[in-house]
Amino acid sequence: MTVAAKSSSPPARKRPFWTMERRDSLAGYLFIAPQMIGITVFVLIPLGLVFWYSLHEWNVLAQTFRFQGLGNYQTLLSDPGLPQVLGATAIFSVGLVIFNMGLALLLAVLLDQKLKGITLYRTLFFSPVVVSLVAWTIVWGFLLQNNGGINALLATFGIEGPNWLRHPTTAMISVIVVQVFKNVGLNMVLFLAALQGVPRELYEAARVDGTPAFKQFTRITLPMISPTVLLTSIITIVGSLQVFAQIAVLTQGGPGMSTTVLVYYLYQQAFQFHKFGYGATLSILLFVVVAVLTFIQWQMRRKLVFYEN
Repeated sequence: MTVAAKSSSPPARKRPFWTMERRDSLAGYLFIAPQMIGITVFVLIPLGLVFWYSLHEWNVLAQTFRFQGLGNYQTLLSDPGLPQVLGATAIFSVGLVIFNMGLALLLAVLLDQKLKGITLYRTLFFSPVVVSLVAWTIVWGFLLQNNGGINALLATFGIEGPNWLRHPTTAMISVIVVQVFKNVGLNMVLFLAALQGVPRELYEAARVDGTPAFKQFTRITLPMISPTVLLTSIITIVGSLQVFAQIAVLTQGGPGMSTTVLVYYLYQQAFQFHKFGYGATLSILLFVVVAVLTFIQWQMRRKLVFYEN
């Protein structure tokens, strides 16, 4: 009986290939495929090629492409101009981050008030963000000339303005100011959106307790918008390390090397001196600096971001 029953049982049904689980997985892969293809083609492959080029001595004019291992990295460590370049990069980045974020937060707090015509002011402060970067920089180049508009305005008050772009100190200050005014509107909008998300009940309770306005800002506003502060700091620092057009149009890295930041120095080595291998090595250095600074900021989020505590 048992043998007969086993022999008469129907064979096990074969599981179909296109199961619901596999269809869902395929749909997910198709949705992320465009982004993964873009990251692979425009990020991972170029990054690998840059590292490969950094291991070679590549001179386009001489049509030479020789493998030299870590030779470019040894040149990097002994480059006499690199400390000054890194110093200029640090000064520009620190100045840009402090003034950009400070001014953006101040404007956001002011524009968060319910005043008549406030929309017009928001538009005016944000409009430089959408202006062409090169056009913006060229206009400021004319304004900052020795006989430009800024010195003409100072002359009406009896002040003799300096040659802004021909002195090391004023040249760096000028480049920072031009960049701050260009992009402060973007951070302002981010801060403004964060401020509008802070519950008003917290301020009402603080006013009932007699808390001064400054303490309300430090104890309520800053902690509540701390995630946005972290985001804007990362964006601003990464952007400050990638500045190029302003330097190329306004100062060409001068006077001397006072405004030669890392990206412009990379451009000079690769496209002016035709040392593409060494330029690729500087690109690797830039990538490492950006990655390390971003990682440090991200790790500090537990101390700086209210929601991470």
